[in-house]
Amino acid sequence: MMPDMHHSLKKALHSHSPFRIFGFAITASIVTCTMVGIISGLEALFSVLVLAVIEITFSFENAVVNAKVLEKMDKIWQVIFLTVGIAVAVFGMRMVLPLLIVAITADLSMGSVLSLALNQPDLYAHKLEEAHAVIAAFGGVFLLMIFLHFLFEDREVHWFDQLERPIRKLGSVWIGPVVISLSALASVTIIFAGSQARRVFLAGVIGLVVYSVIKILSDKFQQSGEKSVTQANKGQAAGHMLRAGLFSFIYLELLDASFSFDGVVAAFAITKNVLLIAAGLGIGAIFVRSLTVYLLRRGTLARYIYLEHGAYYAVGSLATVMLVSIGHEIPSFITGIVGVSIIGLSLLSSNTYDRRHKAS
Repeated sequence: MMPDMHHSLKKALHSHSPFRIFGFAITASIVTCTMVGIISGLEALFSVLVLAVIEITFSFENAVVNAKVLEKMDKIWQVIFLTVGIAVAVFGMRMVLPLLIVAITADLSMGSVLSLALNQPDLYAHKLEEAHAVIAAFGGVFLLMIFLHFLFEDREVHWFDQLERPIRKLGSVWIGPVVISLSALASVTIIFAGSQARRVFLAGVIGLVVYSVIKILSDKFQQSGEKSVTQANKGQAAGHMLRAGLFSFIYLELLDASFSFDGVVAAFAITKNVLLIAAGLGIGAIFVRSLTVYLLRRGTLARYIYLEHGAYYAVGSLATVMLVSIGHEIPSFITGIVGVSIIGLSLLSSNTYDRRHKAS
């Protein structure tokens, strides 16, 4: 990455100015849209813009959860999240990962799958749709663990007090989520998976294991780093914080992948051109990254007391939809509407809380 771009991104991370925070996203969008318009025409440009808007609208909860994780990370990892992370999100999660999934599930080489994507997009879309059950199992369980872990954690603030307090009595912060997630996975596998039962269940278990390993290692190194700082052991603290940042970064990328799976599949309803899909979803992903930094720098999570709750409940709704979609086709716009509605409700509840708190 060029030094001036790296410097501008570091300034954005320390600035509250919306222009500085969203400057890179706006510039990248203008460049991408200009190239698409010149090379492929206005119809292709319209498809890219529609995909970008859908990605941004339906990923707000992703930005909120990202911001909560990012505020615990060292500044250098925040910069990496906006630089290397963007490349991983655009090219890795929205281009390479779908190709890899089709290659594994269809038992084809990456070269053959790439040829399908570029020359026979309808067949590629069909192959990707055939892999939906496996994708939904992995992503659904991964997101469900995130939601349940949030519910089982001790916290002073509760959005739905009568629901959240009793849930913590069902088990520890690890045992409860694991038991519920495995039960949900077993249920949807038995009811919906049919001939793909073994693959679906295995994919779900992998999602659970991946989440658990990343979360445990990230928390472990974070705590070790903080402990070393208090003991004035700067060298050891730096090593722990570096490893904590790495695992938190991996966690954020997997979270982004879980959110993007359905978007990639649904995008074929708008265009079959995989390059246009990558461009549109990529623009959206860049804006979501910038929105994450904006929420972090503006202190939005602290200002709206239930916004974090709303984001995690939206994650839970997406996890539920993904698991149910193993057996029933659910339009993607329903998922988006539910998520946006939950976020909106959490904002309204936060404003109501503020008014009552100020009045008292």
